[in-house]
Amino acid sequence: MREVLTAEFAPLQLDIVDESHKHAGHAGTRDGHGHFRVRIVAAAFAGLSPVKRHQRVYAALGAMMQTDIHALALETRAPDEA
Repeated sequence: MREVLTAEFAPLQLDIVDESHKHAGHAGTRDGHGHFRVRIVAAAFAGLSPVKRHQRVYAALGAMMQTDIHALALETRAPDEA
C-alpha cells in the first residue's frame, strides 16, 4: 500500500496504521483482509473535494481494495491544509 500511494501521489506525509487487531473476528478480517487508517498529505489533492480525493486513493489502490483491504479510513489533505 505504501509503495502504491507513494508512486501515485508523491506525498509529503504518509501514515498507514494497521488496525486489523481491533477487528478480530469481523467479516473481512476472517478472510485475511485488513482494516487500515491512512493519513496522506499530497499536492495532488489541492482543489479536490474530499469525495474526489478518496476516489483517487481507491482507484490507486485498485485490486488491493478487493484482495487485501476490507476497511479503509482516509484523511486526505493538500499541503496547505496539513
